[in-house]
Amino acid sequence: MLFDRIKPLDAIMATAKKRGLHRSLGAFQLTLLGIGAVIGTGIFVLTAEAAQKAGPGMVLSFVVAGFVCAVAALCYSELASMVPVAGSAYTYTYAVVGELMAWMVGWALILEYAVGASAVAVGWSNHAVGLLRGLGVDFPAAISNADALMAKVQLAFGAAPTPDLMTALQVGGWINVPAICVAAAVTWLLIIGTTESARVNAVLVLVKIAALTLFIALTLPVMHAQNFTPFAPTGATGVFGAAASIFFAYVGFDAVSTAAEETRNPQRNVPIGLIGSLGICTVFYLLVASGAIGAIGAQPVMAGGVALSPGSAEMAGRCASIAAGAVQPLVCSREALVHVLETIGWPALGRVVGLAAVLALPSVVLMMMFGQTRVFFTMARDGLLPEKLASVHPRYKTPHIVTLVTGAGATLAAAVLPVGKLADYSNSGTLFAFLMVAIAVMVLRRTDPTRHRPFRTPGVWIVAPLAIIGCTVLYFSLPLTAILVLPVWGAIGLLVYFLYGRSRSHVGRGIIDTMEEDKPPIYGVKL
Repeated sequence: MLFDRIKPLDAIMATAKKRGLHRSLGAFQLTLLGIGAVIGTGIFVLTAEAAQKAGPGMVLSFVVAGFVCAVAALCYSELASMVPVAGSAYTYTYAVVGELMAWMVGWALILEYAVGASAVAVGWSNHAVGLLRGLGVDFPAAISNADALMAKVQLAFGAAPTPDLMTALQVGGWINVPAICVAAAVTWLLIIGTTESARVNAVLVLVKIAALTLFIALTLPVMHAQNFTPFAPTGATGVFGAAASIFFAYVGFDAVSTAAEETRNPQRNVPIGLIGSLGICTVFYLLVASGAIGAIGAQPVMAGGVALSPGSAEMAGRCASIAAGAVQPLVCSREALVHVLETIGWPALGRVVGLAAVLALPSVVLMMMFGQTRVFFTMARDGLLPEKLASVHPRYKTPHIVTLVTGAGATLAAAVLPVGKLADYSNSGTLFAFLMVAIAVMVLRRTDPTRHRPFRTPGVWIVAPLAIIGCTVLYFSLPLTAILVLPVWGAIGLLVYFLYGRSRSHVGRGIIDTMEEDKPPIYGVKL
């Protein structure tokens, strides 16, 4: 049967018991961890993309995305406190609804982490190129984006040669070299074993918060009410579409849930860390978005009464045409916050914000790529992927092969795809994983109600369905290509599972860890 392979919670906990971690983190440290993981991705990178989809209505989009993350976070908290081991949503799903769905979640997490790392790498490239430009160094457009390549691809597939598309072909680039460099550098760091200390993380959090606070302080005093009209030029569809995209701005909060094993009093501190970090980030996002809109406006660029798709070659071409004769609108900027400060007369401080992004974003790339290697490593340890992927380098003691595979994929995507599309592709995998976590919480409440839960999701029969509904609504609010990426990627994953993973699965072969310290795994009957 397809759904008969469930990895027992006791077997998962046996692994955790044998490799238990010291409980040293409190609520404050967890909140800082969450803020550090979240801020630095979407707010620096995707503000312009959200404005193009929703106009000033992107303020509501941040609220919608934050709410969906909050209810998902409460579900994560319960499972993380029960199953404090590596693997995140993949492990939780394996313990509750079985191997097949766990495989699909793990496969979807590749979209969240690897593709998400690519998106942040492209965002870093945009800010690094802008910072160089502010210092008088013009980095060639031909090797700092892939707009011309995307236009060429669209024309090759029969797109009409509109003026916007032809402009993108003429002035756009063919490959994003800075994004390649930062993705390759992070891959190298992960292979040699370089990690961030708690002190470095704290400094980066302060840098990011200081930069956003500076932006808020400079923009809120010059807000104009007329810049919020019309508030939602693309209607509810645009607001939810922007929410689906800037959902990416909140990705990373689950780093708090995975620290449950290292947390003192997880019943109290995990939810404080999760909701506290999400709450603080949401307030910052709303203030930053309001400041950007109020200072210079955020109306989308339209063609025939319809907003152009952000990240498309047509959008790049139109923005290039606008920039040739007028001040660029917010929606056209590749470094939105810097652009706003430059427009209102603070170019030097705009560069300071750009420098903060350049300093902070590589750490987010590292976090996402490290998360991907952990998921791959866990799946390989379970036998679902070649165990060679879990090989450890004899000198650096890191899973170098899986890191190279992850780095190569992330680097390739960053080289040729725009940030908005990468973020949308990443979100499709993330939303599926969050949905499965919400389902797992409800299933486990029915199938194993007496098991100790250090943290219990409050109002689970309301919160979990809200998470499922929210994830579903945001998923179907994504662009069509992003919606299709998940089932296509999932179909490829199913082929890999049935052609390779299912026959080699440790659970399928009856290999199960035991709670006793000195006993080897139990080899049972093959399922």
